[in-house]
Amino acid sequence: MNAELRRRLLARFPLFADLPAALLEELLAASQEIRVPAGTVLFDERQPCAGFPLVLEGDIRVTRAAPSGRGILLYRVAPGEGCILSGGCLLGNSAYSASGVAETDVVLLRIPPALFQKLMVESEPFRRFVFGMYGERLSEVMELVEAVAFQRLDARLAQLLIRRGPVLHATHQSLADELGSVREIVSRLLRSFEDRGWVRLERERVTVLDLKALAAHAQNA
Repeated sequence: MNAELRRRLLARFPLFADLPAALLEELLAASQEIRVPAGTVLFDERQPCAGFPLVLEGDIRVTRAAPSGRGILLYRVAPGEGCILSGGCLLGNSAYSASGVAETDVVLLRIPPALFQKLMVESEPFRRFVFGMYGERLSEVMELVEAVAFQRLDARLAQLLIRRGPVLHATHQSLADELGSVREIVSRLLRSFEDRGWVRLERERVTVLDLKALAAHAQNA
């Protein structure tokens, strides 16, 4: 079992090949492999952190909800990545301040808190990995703050369609959550895009028909 898990772990996270053999064996023996279907809540706001997840397969959405119930996507965790919010909770001994939901079926390896702390102290490659993720996520969050504060919603929606197209399998509510808006406004904008011939709307699917027009709108809005 450990041999197969080692192969999959090193395929996604080559940095662990630089661990001392004994520490790698401890990681494989102590960490928990978790498999969950799409839609599973992996962690929620104000919950304590049970460990540091390394995603082997699938994607996780990390979102922050407002008291009104509206939420906004902070970032996604893809295969070969760890959840930096979990790392922050473990380093600061604090509870989660956002929620993580499996966007697809997910397979992850969860490093227990004590071993995470040990790796941070004893493994320079692991420290570089964790702090490198902090830098990347901080840049993403700064871009998100700039977009929310200074860009019109229709421009941000056009950029989202360009980035995730040409076919998005998503509900209007999930797109609104990703943009930090409400479904009614996003639906109205999507219908406007459809009337102009830029997209085609179907049940839980948006197809981009005119990429150039969307790009021009995103730039000029």
